[in-house]
Amino acid sequence: MAGNVIVFLVFGVFAIVWAGFVIWLLSLIIRALLKYLKTEDVRKEKAVVTKSLGERLKNYRTSCMMTQEFVAEQIGVSRQAVSKWENGTSDPSTSNLFALAKLFGISVEELLRDVG
Repeated sequence: MAGNVIVFLVFGVFAIVWAGFVIWLLSLIIRALLKYLKTEDVRKEKAVVTKSLGERLKNYRTSCMMTQEFVAEQIGVSRQAVSKWENGTSDPSTSNLFALAKLFGISVEELLRDVG
């Protein structure tokens, strides 16, 4: 009889500990979801601010009043390569990034700023 009481008490303690763990875990999940929902505006704003490399390249090229053909000739690539960079199909190599930055009269850091 005493053995049954001890087993019952151990099982009861285990059940209480397990229930407490489940409640604690659920509270963490709910807090994380609430925090995520509160950051929706921030995520939307960041998506607007962040531009692709292609958009940056096209913006700099057009602001410098250059054609894709001119850019391609100046850095030694095809016009199709410049087009692919601008539409995001491919990315320029590191050496081409340096050449583009020099052609646009900016630093590579400026060219890559806010690129997502």
